[in-house]
Amino acid sequence: MSTREVIVRELERLPEQDLDKLLSFLRLLKEAHAENAASTLAAESALATDWLTSAKDSAWASL
Repeated sequence: MSTREVIVRELERLPEQDLDKLLSFLRLLKEAHAENAASTLAAESALATDWLTSAKDSAWASL
């Protein structure tokens, strides 16, 4: 049984009053992943402007 199937099974057993808590938690997880992805893209862009130059390429060429 996959993890997704186990989660669905547990979700079906969860009392209705706990569903709002679970939904809030899932949204927090989703936001955290989105923020991490945005940070990674921003860092990649910033590093690219510094590292992707012909001067850097020639400095590292002998290694």
